[in-house]
Amino acid sequence: MADEKVLEREYVIPLRRHWLHVPHYERTGKAVKAIKQFIAKHMKVPDRDVYKVKLDVYFNNELWFKGRASPPHKIKVKARKEGELVHVTFVQEPKQVTFLKAKHGKRHKKAEVPVTPAEAPKETVEKTEEQKTEEKEKEQAVAQQSLKEAKQEVKAQKHVTKVDKAQHPQRMALKK
Repeated sequence: MADEKVLEREYVIPLRRHWLHVPHYERTGKAVKAIKQFIAKHMKVPDRDVYKVKLDVYFNNELWFKGRASPPHKIKVKARKEGELVHVTFVQEPKQVTFLKAKHGKRHKKAEVPVTPAEAPKETVEKTEEQKTEEKEKEQAVAQQSLKEAKQEVKAQKHVTKVDKAQHPQRMALKK
């Protein structure tokens, strides 16, 4: 069991003849089932068990991309058999799939572990004059921005909504 063989093959699966015989609203579902049956047959899955054929998430999304009534007519896949399971992916990923993977990667990127000051390497290199002036300019810009934000907050507080007479009867009594 230490040295397992991994079988990898590429297929072009014709789907049109399978989904033409079902209603429009079942076509893409039938195409998915046809892909699993085709892979189970050609990759020699025991008892042709379609539950041992796993489609890639993006692969499934690509099949359903144009809706349930218009699946692709044929599709080129790469099947990889590891043990009894067969994993199905694209031979060449479409552009929208690469975009979705990149988007998913950015969204679920692992957070970087902050380095504690004791572990951080000490820098003995002196900063150049340009770097010092850039830092001063940044500090000044931050200070100006905080002043602007403070002014905006004061302005926003001046524009508080008027209070109903029913809410503050004491205030109305003082005005008389």
